[in-house]
Amino acid sequence: MRTVRIVLFALVWFSCAWFGSWELNANNATRLFAAISLVEDGDATIDQFAPLTIDKAAFDGHAYLDKPPGMTLMALPAVWLADTVTGERSARFGAAPAGPDFERYLRLRTRLAAAIGPAVLTALSAVLLFDMASGMTGSAAAGLFAALGYALGTPVWGWSTTLLGHAVVADLYVVALWAIWRSTSAGGGAMRCALTAGLALGWAAVVEHQAVLAALPIVLWAMWQSRLRPDRWRLLVVGAAAGMAALLPLGAYNLIAFGTPFRIGYSGVVGWEGMHQGLFGLGVPRLRALQAILFSFRLGLVWVAPILVLAPLGLWFWLRDRQRRGLALTAAATASIVLLVNAAYVYWDGGNTTGPRFAIPAIGPLALGLAAEWMRSHGRGERLAMALVLALSVAVNAAIASADIFAPPVTAFPVWQWVIAGNFANGYLRTVPSEWFGSSTWAGFYWWAALALPTIGWLAWRVRRPQA
Repeated sequence: MRTVRIVLFALVWFSCAWFGSWELNANNATRLFAAISLVEDGDATIDQFAPLTIDKAAFDGHAYLDKPPGMTLMALPAVWLADTVTGERSARFGAAPAGPDFERYLRLRTRLAAAIGPAVLTALSAVLLFDMASGMTGSAAAGLFAALGYALGTPVWGWSTTLLGHAVVADLYVVALWAIWRSTSAGGGAMRCALTAGLALGWAAVVEHQAVLAALPIVLWAMWQSRLRPDRWRLLVVGAAAGMAALLPLGAYNLIAFGTPFRIGYSGVVGWEGMHQGLFGLGVPRLRALQAILFSFRLGLVWVAPILVLAPLGLWFWLRDRQRRGLALTAAATASIVLLVNAAYVYWDGGNTTGPRFAIPAIGPLALGLAAEWMRSHGRGERLAMALVLALSVAVNAAIASADIFAPPVTAFPVWQWVIAGNFANGYLRTVPSEWFGSSTWAGFYWWAALALPTIGWLAWRVRRPQA
């Protein structure tokens, strides 16, 4: 199955890197502005860019990134590479940068940062999901169903074209779950797996600080899985040390930006007064918000990821299986905490978003339920129906990823009215050929389809087995 893994990685990375998101979206831009300042000026202030974003923090008369710095730090290589190759610097555009040339400057760095950051992690997590699900079910088809459902059948795809951290946190949860599973299912490499799990969970907290809450069940599962190992304490110490090491860049960024490692951007948010309520905007989960996150026409996860309807059924099936119960409980608990934190956030609806963006990290653990449901199903008819649901989900998310992951909250059913019937149907797409080589937007989409769809078909053919 090595070839399958390589092709799966290439398919997912290509799909994420081929499409793009609006570089001047405030959430995208503020992260990139901080990366540009760090690379070009050696500081973290974004004073010259402050008028271009509503997402910023203010300290001592200067403007800063108001987000966790993980995605900004991941964008540093892209900014450096683009600056080196093109010779362009933001200073060229003056104290009030604007205009088509400046937008192109930002677009290149945004696309490159997404391609070497979120796109790579999502492709990697798809392969790890395939490996983990195949190993647990004995079915490569189940593994492929979970991997494709996760990476291309949900908005993880669309968010992997951005500099926001939602898809990256989902990816990192998958990496950690895989590493913990691998450490107890393989003959060797337990220390490397503990190191990987610790780094993944630690970096998730640098990307989105609240990720630490949903990581707790994963940590508890790691402790439970290692309980009978003679090297248990070594594994736990290595994992904890790796997690702490992953936090060091957070302290370094805060020291550069604020002169102390103990201040975070959220404490100086400008214009979002709700962030000063509770714990940086977190209060008590609200049932109405949770219902909207899952089912409403405006935000509902079921509309942007129909495939996930199958995931709870699969996790329930594994909960009744003694060998897989621990992982099922962990996945369910992690996903539930993500959803509850989303419902507890003062700005729970996420503003400009196609689907519930703060709920995206839950998709990583939920995707394991897709493999379980494939394993539980019997007969060609039932699996054909599941494959059709997957095809529908991929089609919906191809439209989202190519058209607009940042749908404004101005319509009753944004995924249909704004994204599909509005932007996608009228060819308002962002693709590599249309943005950089003068092709039409439809030509760019057709090129993706011509390469990706046969690849999906080949993967499905390659994993077919009687036991699958």
